[in-house]
Amino acid sequence: MAGQQHQNQSQSFKNTVVEPVPTHVVGLSPDFTDPLWRISVRLHPVEIDLLRTEPLRRLHFIAHGGASTISTLQSYSRLEHTLGVFALVAHFRPADELLRSAALLHDIGHLPLSHTAEGIAGLDHHTIGEQLPRADPIRSVLEKHGIRSESVVAALGRQPASPLTNRSGLLNLDHLDSYVRSGRAAGRLDADPAELLGRLGIVDAAVSAADRETAASLVGLVRAEARLHISWDNVGPVSVVRRLVGRLLDRSPLTSAELARMTDAQLWSALESCTDTRAESDMIRYEPHRLQVRATMGEGERGRVSGWDFSLRKIYGSAPLLEGERLEVAAPELAAELAALQSLPLTFRVWWG
Repeated sequence: MAGQQHQNQSQSFKNTVVEPVPTHVVGLSPDFTDPLWRISVRLHPVEIDLLRTEPLRRLHFIAHGGASTISTLQSYSRLEHTLGVFALVAHFRPADELLRSAALLHDIGHLPLSHTAEGIAGLDHHTIGEQLPRADPIRSVLEKHGIRSESVVAALGRQPASPLTNRSGLLNLDHLDSYVRSGRAAGRLDADPAELLGRLGIVDAAVSAADRETAASLVGLVRAEARLHISWDNVGPVSVVRRLVGRLLDRSPLTSAELARMTDAQLWSALESCTDTRAESDMIRYEPHRLQVRATMGEGERGRVSGWDFSLRKIYGSAPLLEGERLEVAAPELAAELAALQSLPLTFRVWWG
C-alpha cells in the first residue's frame, strides 16, 4: 500500500511542469519577476535600455554584503537588490516612470564590495551616484525616452521625500528590501515576503505596517541586521579590506577614481597584484578564522594587543510606521527596541591571532 502511494506521488511529480521565473535581468523579455517578493513587472522601454548599460550591468558583479561575503552566505549581488527595490517601487507606484527609473539607478555609485571602502580617499557612493546619471551612457538613455537626468538625480536626493530613499529615519523601500533580502540569506526571515508585502503600504513616503505583528517582524529584521553589522562576521573582514584598500591606493599607481568603478573581482585582482597587499589579501580570503575582534578596549589593554582600531560609521535603525502612525505613538515598546540599537558598540579592536 505504501509502495503504491509512493509510486502515485512520484508520477504526480513527473506530471508537474515547473515554469521558470522570468527574471530576465538583461531585458531580453518585457517581463521581470522578482524571486524574493514575487512581484511581476512589465518593463518600460527605458527600463530595458537602462538594464543594458554598463553601470547597471556592473552591479551584477558587486556583492551587496560587501566584505562580509567572506564570512557569511550573503553572496547576492547589488543588482539583485536593485531589482528588488525596483519591483517594490513598481508595485506601490506603478505609473511613476521617474521613480521607477530612479529605483534602477539608485545604487550605481557603489564602490567595489559595496559599503566596505566607503569614505576612503573621500569616496562617497551617493556623490558618485548623482554624477553618473548626468553622463553617458545613462544620460543619453534617459533623454532618448524623454526623462531629464536632473529629475532622476532630484528623485534620488532628500527632496522631495519619496518612498524610495526618504532619509527621515523612517523605513523606505530601499532599506525594506535590504532587511528582508538579508534576512532570507541569513535564515532569519519568519514571514513569506509575498504575504508580508500584502500587509504593507506607503504613508507619507514611508513604509507602513497594517498590524502590530507585521511591524514587529520588520523591527526584528532591523535589529538582526544591526547585530550583523557589529558582529565578527562583518567587522573582521571589513576592517581588513579597508586597510588593504588604503594601502593599495598609497603604494600603487591606482587612483581613487579608478578604484571606484572596479568590480569586486577587479579589486581582488589588484590586491593580489600589489606586493604590499598580496599576503594579507590571501589571509583574509583563506584564513579569516584567524581574525580576532573585540569591542572597545581600555588604553592599557589595547596597547598589549598588536592590531588596529576600527569604527563603524553608524547603525541603521529606520522604523516602519504602524497603521500610518509613528512607532513612538502606536507601539512604544517597538520604538524602544529600535532606540536600544544606538547603544550598540561602534568601535572595535581587530588583530590577527
